[in-house]
Amino acid sequence: MIKHIVLFKLLDDAEGKTKEENAKFIKEKLEELNGVVPGLIKLEVGINFTVSDTASDVVVNSEFESKEALEGYIVHPQHKEIAEYIAKVRSERRVVDYEV
Repeated sequence: MIKHIVLFKLLDDAEGKTKEENAKFIKEKLEELNGVVPGLIKLEVGINFTVSDTASDVVVNSEFESKEALEGYIVHPQHKEIAEYIAKVRSERRVVDYEV
């Protein structure tokens, strides 16, 4: 099994929405991928509530059957659509992929 964890720091305002609105939109769109992407076991999105300069705003915690399934997720049309949106509203992205 592969774990794919991504942390985003969002811009205060972007694409006509506040940081909070964008966080909720990202959560909704990414969680819609559950049951859609082959090999995706589960995907959950958390929105940070702690105020800190070192905190990220959004975390994506997902599990895949294999590295190939993760690669398929990356290029899946629905994922690519929301990933393009996220790129416009984030200031920072960190990712960790590891095998369990």
